[in-house]
Amino acid sequence: MNTPMLVKLNNIIMFALIAFFISRILYPIYISILKKYKLGKTIREAAVTWEKSTIFSKMHEHKQGTPTMWGGIFLIVMALMIWLSYILKDQWFINNTLFNRQETYIILFWFFSMGLIGLLDDFLNIKWFGRVKWLSVRAKLIWMVIFSAFISRWFYTRLGIDYVNLWPIAGKVSIGLFYPLLTFFSTIAIVNAINITDGLDGLAGGLITLILFVLAVILFFNQTYIATTVIAIIMAILVAFMFYNIHPAKIFMGDSWAFALWGLIASLLYFLNMRMWILIPFLILFSLFIINLLSSFLQIFWKKYFKKKLFLVAPLHHLFEKRGINETTIVMKAWFIQWLLAAITVILLFYQVSKTFVN
Repeated sequence: MNTPMLVKLNNIIMFALIAFFISRILYPIYISILKKYKLGKTIREAAVTWEKSTIFSKMHEHKQGTPTMWGGIFLIVMALMIWLSYILKDQWFINNTLFNRQETYIILFWFFSMGLIGLLDDFLNIKWFGRVKWLSVRAKLIWMVIFSAFISRWFYTRLGIDYVNLWPIAGKVSIGLFYPLLTFFSTIAIVNAINITDGLDGLAGGLITLILFVLAVILFFNQTYIATTVIAIIMAILVAFMFYNIHPAKIFMGDSWAFALWGLIASLLYFLNMRMWILIPFLILFSLFIINLLSSFLQIFWKKYFKKKLFLVAPLHHLFEKRGINETTIVMKAWFIQWLLAAITVILLFYQVSKTFVN
């Protein structure tokens, strides 16, 4: 690793450490505010198919009232770090701010815009404003469609991307007009997969941290250092959050974090697709979330068309919980599996990069 890369790595670690300590200072204050104003979790009483969710409600009734809306501090700390980057640039400590047209415009736009929508949904869910307890499914779907369409159009028309890298199955494959359709549906799938997996203390946070670590490694060796710094900051905020989210959780993530990370990961995936062979390795890296999403989809499909449940309860982590496996055991085993998936993904990517250099 040459000296300029070491300097960049030093800056990335510096930003991550600052974000971690700011988060550790702000979390107790933030949790106290949430408790004071009774901004706690409302355990859902209905399943996605709208019948009474008695199994889930009974398993998680002890979590009723636990502070949620963690995404609020997520957005606050990221905003502070962007502001700090401008100060450091003015003082000549760094050469670029975190707000960079080539690397982070689209990433940060998605992160903040979707995070704010999720934050609103969390707030309405808690306060039961209007005639429903949360933003209606239709309203959420409309927002998902709008933003998914925006990012699909951005990459297809503004950046001229109409291909996917399908290594090791195939190389670069041009799919034309099917590219915006692919990104549109995959973007919606990512947010639902993240939201569905956020069901046990520490589960989704730990898995996402490992996924972001792999993406940060890929970004770093692609010399996109500003984007790497943004990911490192988010990882640091997540690690600090895990101190309060592991069992028994003192705060929950809520929709705000799922929406923010949905925008971030989706835009990163399409950004990396422009530069390297990321699609198939990402499917491996993200496979636990995909399995959870499929289990919920199959449950809904079975109940709609066969008028009975395929699983006793879905997604799968709740099925394991119902069968008597301890919550912390499920979470730890999922983390170990995610470590293996992360290792496989990194090996695949570095193997392909090494082959490219050799050739």
